[in-house]
Amino acid sequence: MMIDLVARISTYTDIITFVVGLPAILGAYYQSFKARQEARREREGRLHSQDCLEFVALDGDCINLVPLETLHSLPRAGDVILLPGNGVGGQETYLPGSYLVESVEHYYSQIEYKGSHPQEARLTKAVAKVTSLNPVLPAF
Repeated sequence: MMIDLVARISTYTDIITFVVGLPAILGAYYQSFKARQEARREREGRLHSQDCLEFVALDGDCINLVPLETLHSLPRAGDVILLPGNGVGGQETYLPGSYLVESVEHYYSQIEYKGSHPQEARLTKAVAKVTSLNPVLPAF
C-alpha cells in the first residue's frame, strides 16, 4: 500500500522537479556566463570607466561626483557650471548653484588587451577644481 502511494507520487515529483529545476539551472548558468565575460573584459580593461569626474573646491573638499560614462564632454577652465552641491539645509557646506571651473586634471591609465593599439591609454579619472559663484548669505 505504502509502496504504491510512493510510486504514484514519485511521477509527479519528477515532473515538478524538472519544471522548476531546469529553469533554475539555466538561469544560474547564464548568470555565471555573464560574470565570466565581465571579469574577462575587466582584466582586458575594456569595461566602461567606473571612475568619476570629481568637482573639488580649492580647499580640497569634494562637491560632486559624476560618472565619466554619463558625460558627453568634460568642462574646461573658465566654464561656468551648475552643480547640485550636497543639498540645502542644516549643516551642508556646498549649496546648489554656479561654480567657475579653475582647472581640470586628467588621469589616464594604460590599456593592454588583445587587439589594442601599442601604448593605448584611457581616461580613468578627471578632477575639476571649482570656485563658488554663489553669494554668501548671512546667517539668521
